[in-house]
Amino acid sequence: MSDTPVVPPSTVVLVSGGSRGLGLAIVTDLLAAGTKVAAFARTVTPELEKLAAEHPDRVHVDAVDVTDLPAAQAFVREVEQRLGPVDGLVNNAAVGQDSMHTHTSTVDIARIVETNLTAPLQLTRLVVRRMLAQGRRGRIVNVTSICAQRGFPGLVAYSATKGGMDAATRSLARELGGRMLVNAVAPGFFASEMSAVLGSTQLDQIVRRTPTGHLTEPAEVVPVVRMLLHEQTNINGQVIVVDGAASV
Repeated sequence: MSDTPVVPPSTVVLVSGGSRGLGLAIVTDLLAAGTKVAAFARTVTPELEKLAAEHPDRVHVDAVDVTDLPAAQAFVREVEQRLGPVDGLVNNAAVGQDSMHTHTSTVDIARIVETNLTAPLQLTRLVVRRMLAQGRRGRIVNVTSICAQRGFPGLVAYSATKGGMDAATRSLARELGGRMLVNAVAPGFFASEMSAVLGSTQLDQIVRRTPTGHLTEPAEVVPVVRMLLHEQTNINGQVIVVDGAASV
């Protein structure tokens, strides 16, 4: 029997981009599971404010741009003071893309890379350093995308950033040597994303080739995130796809 300590369930989880959509669903689900949750986004929505008001001892929220590293550092310190040391991180904040690569400006490419790749790598480094300094074990879940594994027009820069996070997931899991579990969840397209990027013809094609017959819903992703943060598991350095087998 191995003497390697099991990574315990996360008790204080930081969720970036937690104000709406999948991020808000993750925050809500973790709260229901009894976890303390810190969430930030560029704008704190009424839904997130309501959760903070309903659970003042278990929720800390603020308006933070994930690309603003000093603001993120200050937020983490506030979380530790209010909720305790962070031992779980969900990198969910991201911006989308809705332009062909030949028509995407240099400024837009830089913004997508900074938000979707550079910023989560910096936030992860910040959180991991603090956990290691405190002698804590923890868990990290990166929300990536099926776009990292399959090609879709109009999403070149976005796909590149999500592929980068998939690669970082595998390398960080090995680098940390089992002291933390690092995994990624790659959802298929959500209905809200689809209309802005893909035409109705490609949308219909994706639905037709999906054995489950529908696009991905946040409610289908959050149980996987919860499992990776809470359950005793040997899953590490993996990218778990949740897309109804559309990409198989």
